[in-house]
Amino acid sequence: MQTNNNPSMVRHAVMMMAGTLMSRVLGLAREVLVAAYFGATGSMDAFNVAYTLSNLARQLLAEGALSAAFVPVFSKVLNSSREKAIALARQTMTVLLFVTCIAVGLGIYFAPALVKIMAPGFDSASHELAVSMTRGMFPFLIFISLEALTMGELNSLGSFFIPALSPAFSNLVFIITAPFFAARFGIYGLAYSVLCGGFAHFMTQWLWGFKMKAVLYPTRPDMKDRNLKQIMKLFVPYAAGLSLNQINPVISRMLGSFLQEGSISVLNYSNRILQLPLGLFVIAISQAVLPQLARAKTDEEFTDMLRQAVRFALFVVLPASLGLMEISSEFVHLVFVRGNFNQWAWDATSSCLALSMLGLPGMACSTVIMRALYALSMPREAFKVTLFSVVSTAVFSLVLVYPMGYNGLALAPGIAFTLSGLLGLYFVRKKIGRPLGIITRKIFWDYLTVLAVLDASIVIFRFVLPYDPAASLLIRSAWCLAVIALAAVAYSVATLKLKFEEWPLLRQAFRKS
Repeated sequence: MQTNNNPSMVRHAVMMMAGTLMSRVLGLAREVLVAAYFGATGSMDAFNVAYTLSNLARQLLAEGALSAAFVPVFSKVLNSSREKAIALARQTMTVLLFVTCIAVGLGIYFAPALVKIMAPGFDSASHELAVSMTRGMFPFLIFISLEALTMGELNSLGSFFIPALSPAFSNLVFIITAPFFAARFGIYGLAYSVLCGGFAHFMTQWLWGFKMKAVLYPTRPDMKDRNLKQIMKLFVPYAAGLSLNQINPVISRMLGSFLQEGSISVLNYSNRILQLPLGLFVIAISQAVLPQLARAKTDEEFTDMLRQAVRFALFVVLPASLGLMEISSEFVHLVFVRGNFNQWAWDATSSCLALSMLGLPGMACSTVIMRALYALSMPREAFKVTLFSVVSTAVFSLVLVYPMGYNGLALAPGIAFTLSGLLGLYFVRKKIGRPLGIITRKIFWDYLTVLAVLDASIVIFRFVLPYDPAASLLIRSAWCLAVIALAAVAYSVATLKLKFEEWPLLRQAFRKS
């Protein structure tokens, strides 16, 4: 716990959280706009299926294989030579462009089969609409893949705020263009807004590369370069494993297509709210910790860094998870209930959100632990963890969808990610050869205590001052902000009283910023 890298990791994570906050808020605003225009309808289900297919690179590349393969190698080269590291990134960009252009062509050609696989329950009209939008959005893969490479380079060079902020420009462009395109092209206009947003996302980071004196452009790859060969060697198994992980959203949409109309949409709306704490905290922490884990010189340093990263993730995610579970109905009403978003959509989205939040801590731990496997260059173990996650998601989805419907599809991934995180911890501990000591008995009981205090504060507030759905937007917003502020104060006081180690770590991080 005394390693000097830990405050640095926390400081970088906080910088990414600050940048991510704006992008996630605008992402939520984007969904509010879409919900008001199209509600939870069959055409919106078709758009969500098409967007999922075209967006697979975000998980496969932006949050997965590319970072896993590129960042550790780039960071090690950076330790010896900045010029060689940037040259390596430019060669990687050429290879990435080649691969993604092929993927776009294949995606457009096989769009009908992909939609049929993802949504076999669609009628012919919904199927054709989803195919058309899938083909229109598939070039999004190019933009988001190049953004992933640029973000990995900037993070490794110590720049975290702008890469985290760049999705805000993507969402802002979507919000500005969507009403214009939707008025002229209907639901299909959203596909044009997605492309415009993806381009803005990439360009924001690419232009920041000039400021960092590390701008990327394609150069002829030297296939004899051992570092480039190492990236490609790691990328293939990581991509194979993370390709499996893309089956998870396919499972929910596949089964959701057999449920009542709008089921896929309410799952998507609840997932959009889930992405707020997930992206704000979990992705920020995992992105910040990966370059530092890759540079760890000893097993003890690596263990300390990983332990602190997981604990810090739980420190910020657990209160967010419990708080959003408690006020899921009120929060969904505030955010989405307007226009074509009806009572059924409100109730369904609220229940999906509450159940999704149960799995957020497991998702947080699993995401950070996967970064540890990447940093240790363990593609085989990462593949096993991903395969286990996919199989578990499929099994729990099939078991729960019959008695719980769309609620079962919301609950299943969280259970699967929690179990896969435990499996990942087993592999890391086996590789390191020493206990990780992440959750001790004292920490377990301390968290039970502070979460009980947090929950009691929210329950009392709701009893004394209930939420009024008929009140003005200003009053309803103030109600939600008051609950969040009260919960934050209660949690902060309780964790300070119990001397949680994250507080001195945060103070150290800001003193060094």
